[in-house]
Amino acid sequence: MSFLGNLFNDPLYQNGDPRRPEEISDAEVIISPDTRRSVRIPPGQTRTRKWPVLDAHGAPEIDLTTWSFEADGLVTNPRAWSLDEFMQLAAVKVYVDFHCVTRWSRLDNVWSGVQARELAKIVGLKPDAKFALAFGYDYGWSTNIPLEYFLAEDALFAWSHDGKPIPTEHGGPVRLIVPQLYAWKSAKWVKGIRFLSEDEPGFWEQGGYHMRGLPWNGSDGERFRWQGEE
Repeated sequence: MSFLGNLFNDPLYQNGDPRRPEEISDAEVIISPDTRRSVRIPPGQTRTRKWPVLDAHGAPEIDLTTWSFEADGLVTNPRAWSLDEFMQLAAVKVYVDFHCVTRWSRLDNVWSGVQARELAKIVGLKPDAKFALAFGYDYGWSTNIPLEYFLAEDALFAWSHDGKPIPTEHGGPVRLIVPQLYAWKSAKWVKGIRFLSEDEPGFWEQGGYHMRGLPWNGSDGERFRWQGEE
């Protein structure tokens, strides 16, 4: 099959323009605030209609029968869940745009899973918790997230994308989605979350990526630590 044939037969390829939030017919879908912007592409970004695959080490091998997710740190009720238990948690749908620090943006996504704030409520955050550190199954990978973005209404631990299970190469069975930050903060193959009083750099942050990663700040977003906060 030709290149164009492969491209347009890709089930994840997006045809046409992205929907506006008001076109989402399901009243129960949570609308990410950044999708309401008049210009939905942050500075320095370009829209992609595909769904590129990017990660640090490649997809890890995960045994779904032994998969577990742990929440600990500054909480009153540390918890661990099996995959079946985790997917029994109250689920929501969220309409979001997705911005990769490598300068592509994929608009018009619907993720399903448990809200990050719901999970935080279950384990009970202590007052001094200010940051979250997410861990992945991929060889010790981690990323840090300021609590205000982790607890935002549109942040969730997702197991479904556009009505289908998340493919392994895109972070399934469960990945974190923090739409208001660059996508490296949306940890693939997530296996746990730790709540901290002080900010702690994760994998890419130790290599120089920004500690916050806000796409809309400044003239080119918060991509690298040397940029500071404009």
